[in-house]
Amino acid sequence: MLNTTNLTPDGHVKLFIPGPVEVSEKTFRAFCHPQIGHRGSEFSSLYESMHPRLQELFGTKGPVYLSTSSAWGVMEGAIRNLVQKKVLNCMCGAFSDKWLDVSKRCGKQAEGLQVEWGEPILPEMVDEKLSQGGFDAVTLIHNETSAGVLNPLADIAAVVKKYPEVMFIVDSVSSFSTVPIPMDELGIDVLLTGSQKALALPPGLALFSASERARTRAATMPDRGYYFDFIEFHKNWEKFMTPSTPTTGHIYALQSKLDDIFEEGVANRHARHAKLNEMVSDWVEANGFEHFAREGYRSKSLVCVKNNRNIDVSAYCSALKKKHKVAINGGYGKIKGTTFRVSNMGDESEATIGELLGWMTECLPR
Repeated sequence: MLNTTNLTPDGHVKLFIPGPVEVSEKTFRAFCHPQIGHRGSEFSSLYESMHPRLQELFGTKGPVYLSTSSAWGVMEGAIRNLVQKKVLNCMCGAFSDKWLDVSKRCGKQAEGLQVEWGEPILPEMVDEKLSQGGFDAVTLIHNETSAGVLNPLADIAAVVKKYPEVMFIVDSVSSFSTVPIPMDELGIDVLLTGSQKALALPPGLALFSASERARTRAATMPDRGYYFDFIEFHKNWEKFMTPSTPTTGHIYALQSKLDDIFEEGVANRHARHAKLNEMVSDWVEANGFEHFAREGYRSKSLVCVKNNRNIDVSAYCSALKKKHKVAINGGYGKIKGTTFRVSNMGDESEATIGELLGWMTECLPR
């Protein structure tokens, strides 16, 4: 059994970056569960026991699969499993922009629907593209972490429903469990997430669900590969197994995290994230900064701050790390330095966010 010593090393810098986020000691202890045989009844019982709660979080009556990978594996897998004709990749930041490149590298016909970073993908834009014909899939990152944009998922889903041949693939890595995402109600065909952001687990586990019609499409695809083959995932899921070696430490940690989520209450978890996000947003305005993302389309998981005060963001982040052992992010990709990002997702509370914001004020250049 594990001893009771502190698992957090001295000098640890607490993470308020948009992933990976801070992992609680309770979760780490679950992660360190002794190994089990992953092809026996102990593993299948573990998977089966948590499955109803996973279905509730995904908003689906369908299967929820566990993948030993980052979410990018499932993102690529969705392209290989579902795109026969052409995919429309909605692009509003670094990660959604990358999905177009991934689609092309998979040998698929792909077209980008590009907006400026900080701007949302709007339903009328999607409708205009799909009305041109030729598409059989759409990809959307619900919460574009690089720019702090929360895209209007329900409105876009309503548009995609008008085109029965089009599969709707949604990345929810940094929005999953922070806002409601009713997969079945919205008609999402693939909903995927990863462990290291909103779920506040160590990196290395992806979770996803695929609709029955997505699996039907996948079964017709000759070059979908093996590791991320939706049909293999489903065959194994029927026995509460996985097609490749599962990362059992992550799955024990996930079980522990589900206990936390349902003890708090899913609606309460959503409300907590909204409140913490509001605290950070209020700090932005109180300290003379601006939001990078457009009002009405801002993430509830993090805040992307526009550096309109022209501070030295790198020096600012370094001061916070040196003085207070906390890390925020100095901007991503082409907006590095002209923005900075503060995460409020995972296990944070009003007390921890309040403390962080006090330190951020203290370290601001005068």
